[in-house]
Amino acid sequence: MGKTLKNGFISGVKTTWLLGKIIFPVTLIVTLLQYTPILPWLMKAISPVMGLFGLSGDASIPLVLGNFLNLYAAIGAILSLDLTVKEVFILAVMLSFSHNLFIESGVAARVGVKLSVVLAVRLGLAAVSAIVINLIWHGGGGTAQYGMAPPLQADPDGWGQILMIGLEKAGYGIFQLAVIVMPLMLMIQVLKDLKWLDIFSRWMAPVTRLLGMKENTSMTLASGVLFGLALGSAVMIQAVKEDGVSSRDVTLAMIFLVACHAVVEDTVIFIPLGITGWPLLALFLIRLMTAIVLTLAVSALWKPAELVQRKEAKLS
Repeated sequence: MGKTLKNGFISGVKTTWLLGKIIFPVTLIVTLLQYTPILPWLMKAISPVMGLFGLSGDASIPLVLGNFLNLYAAIGAILSLDLTVKEVFILAVMLSFSHNLFIESGVAARVGVKLSVVLAVRLGLAAVSAIVINLIWHGGGGTAQYGMAPPLQADPDGWGQILMIGLEKAGYGIFQLAVIVMPLMLMIQVLKDLKWLDIFSRWMAPVTRLLGMKENTSMTLASGVLFGLALGSAVMIQAVKEDGVSSRDVTLAMIFLVACHAVVEDTVIFIPLGITGWPLLALFLIRLMTAIVLTLAVSALWKPAELVQRKEAKLS
């Protein structure tokens, strides 16, 4: 058991360091950008296209903040605006697909999936889902009733305080990562050494096969669905090294997780916006069904290499 814990600890440290090199600088830079004219300029630039998504110009504020920062920043912005029920739901769906864009997409790209693919899928799903909802839902015109008020924050005094805020947020981001990644890697190491991971893979085999992937992607999918895209990537990085996960399966798994990751946290986080009951369930089902359909479609179009070779051999 001592060797297992040691290997799990080393794996956790390496993974935290690997992901931390992305999370720390990105968090620092984006935090500093908050206090420059860049974010306001972006909000102003995208305001004219908000109508396409069924949103008012003000909705560009949480949309930009959510993609540049995280869901918490977006929700804080939504709570400060007078939006309709329909607008809040559309924003919730869009942000569930596309948020924390730089960190999560950067981490996903570190696995080996092209950054352009990750960005295209996340932004594409956000845009298409909003357009579809806007076209088929003709209600929700009443003013949204929020469950809580946004916390008040004092404005920093000068760039010295701004830099300290950025360093604090970046450091806290690494701390949060380590708190989850370290025990997760220890758990995975224990499961591997006790051969429980093999049993879990067999249980997940029908699901992974249905999605067009091999069984060795099961832990990656489970971790990403439960804990988030970044942590799913952390497990995937290790799986690619140790389990020989193919580039095709890596891409398929990442496409699934891009659409449906951290389903518990990223769903219940919208409760303060008044999204409860059936709308909350609808939000979850939209993400899950989109992930399944998109992954199946890509899997069907992208045949495994061995099937292609087998077909070519028959033709020759």
